[in-house]
Amino acid sequence: MEIGAQLYTVREFTQTEHDFRETIKKVADIGYPCVQISGAGQISVNVFAEICSQFYIKPVITHTSPARIINETDDVISEHRVLGANYIGVGSMPGEYINGTEGVKKFIEDFSPAAEKIAKADMMFMYHNHAFEFEKFDGKSRLEQLIEGFSPANMGFTLDTYWVQAGGGDPAYWIEKLAGRVDVIHVKDMSFVQNTQRMSEIGEGNLNWPKILDACKKAGVKYAMVEQDDCYGKDPFLCLKTSFDNYKRGLSA
Repeated sequence: MEIGAQLYTVREFTQTEHDFRETIKKVADIGYPCVQISGAGQISVNVFAEICSQFYIKPVITHTSPARIINETDDVISEHRVLGANYIGVGSMPGEYINGTEGVKKFIEDFSPAAEKIAKADMMFMYHNHAFEFEKFDGKSRLEQLIEGFSPANMGFTLDTYWVQAGGGDPAYWIEKLAGRVDVIHVKDMSFVQNTQRMSEIGEGNLNWPKILDACKKAGVKYAMVEQDDCYGKDPFLCLKTSFDNYKRGLSA
């Protein structure tokens, strides 16, 4: 399993071509071999690819606009071919679908044609969870309904360890349950500060990393992307480095 950097962590530093280049250099200097492109500015896919190649960084997955995935599927596939990234991710279920079981059914209906086309292109449509997918309707959580609504061939899951825990789930359990559908996961830790849950660098919080990383090995996870949506005033590059260093010091699966 390779550890990568989810660039959403440093999104404020990826809005221009110059800043993106500097960011990729810093990520490479930390030691990350691969990235997820997410939250970056309006930069051409060719420039993304050229900069990543310059620093021997592999783009693995993106978060792509849900509307573009549905309406511009062929273009999105072509762009991912340029990047060399085989995973086309949606960062969250758009708000109009967060309406109980009927909303999930509508999401499945709307995204299934694109997911099938992506699969035929030998790529994978990937769904990234938050906590709300663990709310239950008719005895099943949104996540369970999504699992049943898409075939394993048509949709994988970028399972997020922090958000699974925040939703009351066990990250290791869900990683193993989704074996074969979790080629990429997001890793962030959960700490507790001043009576509030906080995102933190892996190894700096309270998640059970030996158990999680053992589950990754059993499930065949290929890429663990370090993400910290909020660094609470700390330098996000330092947060990425702390997670990387902790992983290399003994959290490796």
